[in-house]
Amino acid sequence: MEAPELMGYDRAITVFTPDGRLLQVEYARKTVSQGTTAIGMVCKDGVVLITDKRVTEKLLVPTSIEKIHQIDTHIGATMSGLVSDGRVLIERAQDEAQKHRLTYGEPSDILSIVRSLCDYMQLYTQYGGMRPFGVSLLIAGVDERPKLYLTELSGVYFEYKATAIGEGSDTAIKMLETNYKESMTMEQGIKLGIRIIKKILGPKFKNERLEVAVIPTETKKFKKLTQKEIDKYI
Repeated sequence: MEAPELMGYDRAITVFTPDGRLLQVEYARKTVSQGTTAIGMVCKDGVVLITDKRVTEKLLVPTSIEKIHQIDTHIGATMSGLVSDGRVLIERAQDEAQKHRLTYGEPSDILSIVRSLCDYMQLYTQYGGMRPFGVSLLIAGVDERPKLYLTELSGVYFEYKATAIGEGSDTAIKMLETNYKESMTMEQGIKLGIRIIKKILGPKFKNERLEVAVIPTETKKFKKLTQKEIDKYI
């Protein structure tokens, strides 16, 4: 239950509580924590993104659910939270990447895309009549080296070697802290990520719920794995 002294401070996004909190932003974080598990890892030969598509209906076509998206040839992203919000942010990032290529004739660095996206997300935490985006993103890519960024709905971002968002992220992060090594190959990273999602989902785990993408350092080309390729790691 919400404390009586805080009631009223959650009616508008622009109102701080006496202890300096924005309650609408905190509520939006709950949406992310209830979203599907997404994991990112920087490996010695590239970067890996692994996510749970949460296929819950028997008649649903699993391939119609897309949780990992290509932003540019060398950048990909996955999300946890409101998928519709995530799609809007992904499309904005794709536009930013295309504008950079047209303007400068070269691919954008990953940090520029992340910073631009987070500036946009932050705007939705300070104006009345708006609500925060209910989604966090893991943005991965390769420019001068493999990189992985986490964007929060408040507009802040962090670079990670490996991290997780969404349902069971606490468990996933603990397993990453124990098992992740910077010397891991992408193949080893995929196996570890799948093992983590298996642990989180338990008996609900199915191969078709997985979505995996890699960006090798050698080619700097985003590639989403087919179901047959994913099955080899399980």
